[in-house]
Amino acid sequence: MAKILAINAGSSSLKFKLFEMDSEIVIAKGNFERISLPEGKISLSFGDQKFESSEEIKTHAVAVERLLQLMKKFKIVKDFNEIAGVGHRVVAGGEYFQHSVIVNQRVIRQINRLAEYAPIHNPANLMGIKAFKKLLPHAVSVAVFDTSFHQTIPKTNYLFSVPYEWYQKYRVRRYGAHGTSHRYVANEAAKLLKQQLRKLKLISCHLGAGASICAIKNGKSFDTSMGFTPLTGLTMATRSGDTDIAMVSFMMQKLKMHSMPEVIYDLNKKSGLLGISGISSDMRDILAAAKDNERAQLAIDIFVKDVVKYIGAYAAEMDGVDGIVFTAGIGEHSSEIRKLVCQRLKFLGIQLDETANQISGKNLVISTAASKVKVMVIPTDEELMIARDVVDLMKQNKSPEF
Repeated sequence: MAKILAINAGSSSLKFKLFEMDSEIVIAKGNFERISLPEGKISLSFGDQKFESSEEIKTHAVAVERLLQLMKKFKIVKDFNEIAGVGHRVVAGGEYFQHSVIVNQRVIRQINRLAEYAPIHNPANLMGIKAFKKLLPHAVSVAVFDTSFHQTIPKTNYLFSVPYEWYQKYRVRRYGAHGTSHRYVANEAAKLLKQQLRKLKLISCHLGAGASICAIKNGKSFDTSMGFTPLTGLTMATRSGDTDIAMVSFMMQKLKMHSMPEVIYDLNKKSGLLGISGISSDMRDILAAAKDNERAQLAIDIFVKDVVKYIGAYAAEMDGVDGIVFTAGIGEHSSEIRKLVCQRLKFLGIQLDETANQISGKNLVISTAASKVKVMVIPTDEELMIARDVVDLMKQNKSPEF
């Protein structure tokens, strides 16, 4: 069967998984870190083998070349023609891309135009796309957008209460993020509950360094916590989440900053769990320190409060909820955070199964049989979702339409 590569290119990184489709078996996976920076790092695992290296990686194109060299060296592929398709995560698709598309020059130009909505991510995503198209010209190239799943959000939920002309002229609106993850876990939740997705009301909690919550009604995104950018919504590792915009002007004066980007940088990189706790952006460190550190405990309390607030709001918006899903780093691995959240949601009739909550690593219901709302832990797999989209488009031979 055909092999499909799923690629997630960041500003200085390139993560990948190689799948055997349609069996969906992971043949190899790895990460190229510190691209264009000193002391680049490569990690690659395949079967029961691992390869690690520290070496200079000047560009994303060099990373792609090195990846393909390693695949040949370790006989992961014998011939590059075995790789039939390459799927690329792209952060911002705006209103132009409502689904994944086969990449052509028109799509490349549009992704580049949309870079103003994701200036760090879209250019990096494009570098990955171009590098693979050059070195694997025979492979079908597909763009999978973080924002496309949220294109079903109704206007009442995606518009901000700002002059309407801002939306008409500049498309200022809620775009959300983590759409591929929310879409994946929603489908897995329906399987776990043995229900049709189109009949369910779900709340997906993607809780990692970046965190967002999505209301999924009848299989479609109905509302989501991230806004025009990924800065808004929940308290995150280093992002502030929801704040008062007038505070930006106030702090510019107090800190004698000369430009808006300086404050935005602090809200993106120095805030959130790190800003509140003062010790770390990693929830594991904060949980370990909370017993003796008041600010660490405060960071936990604020994070849990934010999750509970959005779940409560979305349950009200959808006129009920059938299931709540925890996913991503914190959501999948922190039984303590899940317990704290569920304790605050007893008003929804949620009853947590303490034993099941301690289990991790697989799709699992962690609420009791008597719980009025099913609570689940589902490890996300954005790369698999990307690979599936590549296969679907290859089968359909679908051209980009937007």
